[in-house]
Amino acid sequence: MSHVLDDLVDLLSLEAIEENLFRGRSQDLGFRQLYGGQVLGQSLSAASQTVEEARHVHSLHGYFLRPGDASMPVVYSVDRVRDGGSFSTRRVTAIQKGNPIFTCSASFQYDEEGFEHQAQMPDVVGPENLLSEVELAQLMSDHLPEHLREKLLCAKPIEVRPVTEKDPFNPKPGDPVKYVWFRADGSLPDAPALHKYLLAYASDFGLLTTSLMPHGKSVWHKDMQIASLDHALWFHGNLRADEWLLYAMDSPWAGNARGFSRGSIFNRAGQLVASSCQEGLIRHRKDWT
Repeated sequence: MSHVLDDLVDLLSLEAIEENLFRGRSQDLGFRQLYGGQVLGQSLSAASQTVEEARHVHSLHGYFLRPGDASMPVVYSVDRVRDGGSFSTRRVTAIQKGNPIFTCSASFQYDEEGFEHQAQMPDVVGPENLLSEVELAQLMSDHLPEHLREKLLCAKPIEVRPVTEKDPFNPKPGDPVKYVWFRADGSLPDAPALHKYLLAYASDFGLLTTSLMPHGKSVWHKDMQIASLDHALWFHGNLRADEWLLYAMDSPWAGNARGFSRGSIFNRAGQLVASSCQEGLIRHRKDWT
């Protein structure tokens, strides 16, 4: 395991400070506010630690309430809403400076037999000969903003290899469809819950910005105010975050300064292991230029 991946695993592990109360470190990825995937992964970690191991998370629905501060830790308060015969429900509130910055509900279920079907995996090129986001950034390092260069060029715990997007800093208008391969940059323990924390963490990368593609705009443009408003994630089975996963994203709608995006996550065998949806703020701020 690389040191950056080891640090991410530690970030998602959380410190139990009281019954149903946890604390997590924060990381600064260079965004205007705390990265939403950190709060998603840590919230899922907090909820999972209050549920028996035999019940696995199958869904998470959350709202981002306030911008988070990447220089401060986050406290997670877990409400054990219900433990039924088959399902358990948890409500998690993420807190900074005494105020909630994120709230979500997560549902857990025992494994059981049932009807099965799934969508087919898109036919896209494999990850082997694709450049990673870090390698793509290195190719255009002379054009990167000075204050972001170190953040964009440093080693990452999640390796992302875009299939369709080549220049996120100067995009051209195109269809709102995006494919990326991603995996943890190193081997992980055989702990199913940990792999789901990492997937939740990674699921926020690039999803909302799919809605910017028809408009030729980027999260890195100074005149764009970008923020996640909500996030939903469904887990369809166990997965390995340290093996290649295909994130297929599209955006069927944008309007009223909001963008809506959907994602399907497949493993190399073509199994649909997770699905996501997100709406976010994509406000064009002409007064920021």
